[in-house]
Formats: sequence, C-alpha cells, structure tokens
Amino acid sequence: MKWLSVLPQQCILLMTCLLMALEAVPIDIDKTKVKGEGHVEGEKVENPDTGLYYDEYLRQVIDVLETDKHFREKLQTADIEEIKSGKLSRELDLVSHHVRTRLDELKRQEVARLRMLIKAKMDSVQDTGLDHQALLKQFEHLNHQNPDTFEPKDLDMLIKAATSDLENYDKTRHEEFKKYEMMKEHERREYLKTLDEEKRQREESKFEEMKKKHGDHPKVHHPGSKDQLKEVWEEADGLDPNEFDPKTFFKLHDVNNDGFLDEQELEALFTKELEKVYDPKNEEDDMVEMEEERLRMREHVMNEVDINKDRLVTLEEFLRATEKKEFLEPDSWEVMRVCSKYELRKKAEDLQKQKEELQRQHDQLQAQKQELQQVVKQMEQKKLQQGNPPAGPAGELKFQPPGEQKVGDAPKPPVGGDQPLPPGHIQDPAAAKTDQVHP
Repeated sequence: MKWLSVLPQQCILLMTCLLMALEAVPIDIDKTKVKGEGHVEGEKVENPDTGLYYDEYLRQVIDVLETDKHFREKLQTADIEEIKSGKLSRELDLVSHHVRTRLDELKRQEVARLRMLIKAKMDSVQDTGLDHQALLKQFEHLNHQNPDTFEPKDLDMLIKAATSDLENYDKTRHEEFKKYEMMKEHERREYLKTLDEEKRQREESKFEEMKKKHGDHPKVHHPGSKDQLKEVWEEADGLDPNEFDPKTFFKLHDVNNDGFLDEQELEALFTKELEKVYDPKNEEDDMVEMEEERLRMREHVMNEVDINKDRLVTLEEFLRATEKKEFLEPDSWEVMRVCSKYELRKKAEDLQKQKEELQRQHDQLQAQKQELQQVVKQMEQKKLQQGNPPAGPAGELKFQPPGEQKVGDAPKPPVGGDQPLPPGHIQDPAAAKTDQVHP
C-alpha cells in the first residue's frame, strides 16, 4: 500500500502511512450492480500532486523508506507525538545500508535541483557572485548544511515541512481564490472603462442577467446528508435508493481500499451537487468558483465527521455521522455567492454611511442633553437668587427636611405677629424681649 495516496490530506504525514496499512473492514458488495468498472485488485492508483514544490522529492523518499522492513515495523507502533517530536526520525540510523545510500542519492539530486532553480532565478536578473549555499536556507524541507548525505535531521525537517505546508494548503487555496476573484472583477471594470455609455450599460445588463441565471438552479442537498449520499448511490453508483446502506456506500467510495475516505474521495462525492450549479458550457458558470465550492463542501463535512481531526474519515466515524439528526434532517445549504470587488466596496461604503449617520445622531443627542442640563442649572441658579427652593432634574422642588435649615435662611415672622413658628425655628432673642416689654 503506497503512503502517497493520502499525502495531500495528512497533517501528520508518516502517521497516515501507518493508518493506510491497516485492513479495510470487509463488506460484501454486489459489484454487478455498480455502473462502470471497479478498482482492480493490485492496480496502481495514480496519486494526486500534493501541490508542494518538493512533491517529487517527498514521494521518492517515502518510496525508498517503505522498502525497509525495520522502519515499517517501527511505523506500526509509532504514535502521532513520536512522529511530530522527531523520535521516529532517529530510527533512520537503523535502516539498511542500501536504503541509506539511495536516500543520499535522492538528497544530492534535490540539492542540485534547488541550486539550479536559484541560479536560473539569479541569472534572470543578471545577478552573479551570490552564495548559493547560503540561499539554500530558504528551503526548509532538508538540511542545507550537509548536501551530500541523508541524515535523521533531513527526515525530521521533511516531516515538519510537509506537515506545516499541508495544514496550510486549504488556506492557501482560499487566498488564491480571493485573488482570482479580485483580479477578474478588476479586469471587468477596466474593460468597462474602454466602452462608451451605451455599450457599458449593455455590458452591465448582461452581467446582471448572467448572475441571475447562475443563481437559478435546482436545490442543492446539504453535503454529507442522507439525501445527498443517496443521490450519489442512485445516479453515480446505479443502485436502488431503497436499498441504501452506509457501510456499502463507504466501501464503494473508498477507491484505494485503504479503509479511509480521504479528502479527494470525499470531494468526488459532491460532483453531482456541483453539476446542478455549474456547467462548463455556460458562460455564467465559472469552473474556478466550482472548485472553491467543492473545497467548501469538503471542509464542512470534515468538520462534522472527522472526530479525531486527522483529515481522514474512518468507517466508524462515517457510521456515527449517519446516526446524527443532521444526517436525516439537515439544514438548507446555500451555494457560495461570490461578491465582486465592486459589490464588496459598495457594501463597505453603505456600512460606513450608516456608521456616520449613527454617530451624527449620537452627537446630536449628546448636544441636546448638555443643552438641557445647562438650562436646568441656570433655572436653579435663578430660583436661588429669587429665594425660591432649588428644583431637581425633573423640575421638582427640593425641600429640606425639618431641623436642617440654616438659621440665616429661616423665614422671619412679622414683628408682633402671633402666628406659630415653623418647626425647628429659633426665635430671635431681641424679638422675644420686645414681646415681653410690649405685651
């Protein structure tokens, strides 16, 4: 079993090799019911390119390592942490002399290839006299300080580089798609500038019509749902939808019979759904956008099904997913709608205008509040000057409780009056004496 069959999908490269060596769960399938020719036992499955710039070197190293019996046995007992920590790489010292000699040769070839790339790049800018050995530092998948022999450090660096690059592979694809969409919209806008007003309006109308036509398509089943898989079972596999069986389905679509559904095998399941939306014969359908949608579907299913996050779906994980409510009653699935740069800019401008309007209203309310507070403060000062009790924020009078009024502020009764004094009032001694002298 070749390790390379799942290279684009693995975060832990060599751990994947171990997993792929396991036997698939045996399932009896009536192959006569399946359309087309099935996978022939022993037939070599063509592995997709990983997309790494050192893809060929990576494949060759793995091909050589899997020929060593000792190294393969160590793989079968290694866990993820041992592989990531570099412990497995140290087992390279125990492989056969023939394997080490072949690995040395592969490394020298890779170093020579990288040097040729550097030279070609430098020659293109007519820059000579540079230290090519120093420039090899930019390549992190091998030890540039030792260009002649393949050592444990080389295997460790190769594993770590491939792990990191493959983990970021989807992110890189998303970024490239964004750049593609921006460039496509930029070219369209630049083309419109070259047209007169009448032709520009016709082109804009045609563009809007194409977008509307693209959005008019049959319902797309939720990726990974029972309805979606049954559609593949019936239309692609040619089987009776009433006899849908998850175990059989898993076995049918485990193309390389390694016991897992890898990312490429999962993406193949969405072809029927994508054909509802994208047709290469239609001008309004962009095949680059279709592949982005395929990636989006695969990421969604992996997040839902791949429990241990090793980027492989086992039979157990697959069957467990079919027991969930989401499998039988999924939410609706909206196909990605790609917004042009112009549309995104317009949305951003609208949001900015809304923000500015809210800020203006907020500032206006704050000004009104401050103005009201100033008016209330002036009214209180005026009432104090007139001898009236101050008012509260709502205009209510602020009466002081009995016994807390100042003597100087207490109201004085008319001289000679016999009205009772207000509570807490202290009579003026002079006035009391006068009352005694003049009854």
